[in-house]
Parts: sequence; C-alpha cells; structure tokens
Amino acid sequence: MPKFKMPPYHKQGIVVQMVPLIDVMLFTLILFMYISVFSQTEANLDISVPQSTSSSREMENPGEIVINVAKDGRIFVNDRQMGGEQLGETLKDAVALFPNQQVIIRADENSYHKFIVTVLDACARANIWNVSFATVHAEL
Repeated sequence: MPKFKMPPYHKQGIVVQMVPLIDVMLFTLILFMYISVFSQTEANLDISVPQSTSSSREMENPGEIVINVAKDGRIFVNDRQMGGEQLGETLKDAVALFPNQQVIIRADENSYHKFIVTVLDACARANIWNVSFATVHAEL
C-alpha cells in the first residue's frame, strides 16, 4: 500500500498572503480620504464661533442645515454663497422635504446682528422654528 506524500509546495510552511492585506490598506486609505473631504467643508471658512459655557456637545442630526454667516455678512450653505432671497427658497425646499427641519446658525462672533436677522427672517418665511446657534464650549 503506497504511503501518502505531501506535495513539495505544502512543505514551505506558513505563507503571508499580501493581496488581502493590500486590499484592506487601500480601502482604509480611500475611507480616510473620503472622510477628510467632508471635514474640510466648514473648516475652509474663516468663521470664529463664540464661546458658551452652556453649549451642548451633541452630534449633528443628518437632516439639519448649517448656515454659516461670515464676519462681512456673506451667507454660506453647503459651501455655496447665497443671498437672503436665495436662502429663503433653499429653506422652503428643505421644509417641503422635511417638515420639522432643524437649522443651526454658525455665525462669526464679530458679525453684525443685521446679518443674523436676515438668516432668522429667511427661517421664519420658510416656517422653520427649530433654530439654534452654534457655539464652542468654553474651557474654564
């Protein structure tokens, strides 16, 4: 009766497969590149948000709209600059999709009050009452 012999390629020992390792590394690299693009969206605007000791550190809801108001009065929504009328139309479209739309106003601490009132008026015309202001938690 012949004995079973292992083929010579089984005698090499443990082999580390590089293809799955490269696949995982490329996927991780692509994931981090994709995430970093969205984190830079609001960081590119030169806005200094005021500090508050009572600000909450909650995560953003997926349906909220963040309106950025620069020091010179420029209004940005999703990196698009728009005026008061265009902002009102954008907010009305959002309310048509999500009736309980939440808006966060992220205004520069040195911006004039009239620019923020323009945004609040656009929210009121669009029938949005769930409005809050973004602040940075003050370290005591």
